[in-house]
Amino acid sequence: MIDIQNDLKPADLKAGIEKLWEVSAPKIFSIAKNYDRSQGSPVYTVKGRYTTRGWTEWTQGFEYGSAILQYDATGDKEALRYGQESTLNIMAPHLTHMGVHDHGFNNVSTYGNLRRLMREGKIPHDDWEMHFYELALKLSGAVQARRWTGIKAGGGYIYSFNGPHSLFADTIRSLRALAVSHQLGHNLMEEGDANISLLDRLVQHARTTARFSVYYGEGRDAYDLRGRTTHEAIFNLNDGNFRCPNSQQGFSPFTTWTRGLSWILCGYPEELEFLDTVSDDELEPYGGREEIESFMLKAAEAVADFFIEHTPTDGIPYWDTGAPQLHNLGDYLNKPAEPYNDHEPVDSTAAAICAQGYLRLGRYLEKKGAGDKGKKYWQAGLTIARTLFAEPYLSMDENHQGLLLHSIYHRPNGWDHIPEGSKIPHSESSMWGDYHARELALYIQRVIDNETYYTFFG
Repeated sequence: MIDIQNDLKPADLKAGIEKLWEVSAPKIFSIAKNYDRSQGSPVYTVKGRYTTRGWTEWTQGFEYGSAILQYDATGDKEALRYGQESTLNIMAPHLTHMGVHDHGFNNVSTYGNLRRLMREGKIPHDDWEMHFYELALKLSGAVQARRWTGIKAGGGYIYSFNGPHSLFADTIRSLRALAVSHQLGHNLMEEGDANISLLDRLVQHARTTARFSVYYGEGRDAYDLRGRTTHEAIFNLNDGNFRCPNSQQGFSPFTTWTRGLSWILCGYPEELEFLDTVSDDELEPYGGREEIESFMLKAAEAVADFFIEHTPTDGIPYWDTGAPQLHNLGDYLNKPAEPYNDHEPVDSTAAAICAQGYLRLGRYLEKKGAGDKGKKYWQAGLTIARTLFAEPYLSMDENHQGLLLHSIYHRPNGWDHIPEGSKIPHSESSMWGDYHARELALYIQRVIDNETYYTFFG
């Protein structure tokens, strides 16, 4: 169980955050200079060097978004130039990529961050440049929303790259693309000029995820433990019925892949922040504010409590809470995680994503008057962040292109590099982990410096 440090303050993490930005910039420019673009997008490291893994193109926005975050945090104009030029020259295909559920990853991390910086006055305002960013975000949200499957239970979901039968936990984090597009006044136009509300699609997908991807201890099946999540929910396309849980990257459908949980824990609090910018009248046709906020909070709090209870004391989880060799680690939940053990790998990226989710959820609940509960989650986020912003998770090796060490991509497929002499993967990084470590650091840094709150929703 996470040993939540209740006396920890954001300012206590300042030295670790400064060190993170110090080691971050050379890694960004090393990838820019040395990566072979003919391979495709960089995904994860092998022996400290970024390489690709052809599955889907979902990580490129994290690469250039990282450069934009570096500028935001440090004022590094070369990082800004690289992020801007790469977004302009390389990211366009991602705007109309019909084959992925990852628009919130690729496009909000790039076009969204640039728009945010311009709105905050951190880069010079230019009308046409702003129109460019906003048009890109409008398109991205609509394209994401078009990957739609309706279900018999009512509503529907944005289906994963696996196909129309497949709902991924990951996609809750990509709803930020629909939220920004909707806020910009955009809709999805379909056959016969049907005008589809992106807010409607966002709420429906969030509701379906809460119903079928999150467990609440209410007897759904024999493995129904409150806060447990399933990576994938499978539906019968012939009749629209839910058929079964599944997992692509976790150990099994009936255990919890911790990065899948992390996308849910980070996604719902951010969408709750978005709902605060939407009027009651606008939400009424889709269930009303009370009902929508209720199911989002129920899901967020369930997974938040589960993660605390099923994670080692320092806040770094193993890659799956039901990984088959965890029993060999002894009382592993009552001691810090062991990234160099001989049995099961940790996944620092799940921790980085969850930490931001805890901070957003804690802040949201405190604003809503649930101070005790909000403080618990806020302090959990700070506790995890303190662990991540130091060795052995922060990569201090200038020859290693990764920033956040001990990332796991796809354990069942055996994609992750196992160092010589080791029995498990460790000491490698990933684009999503590096980006979310930077986003987490920027979030806390802005709190410390009393800057504008880090959000894409005005």
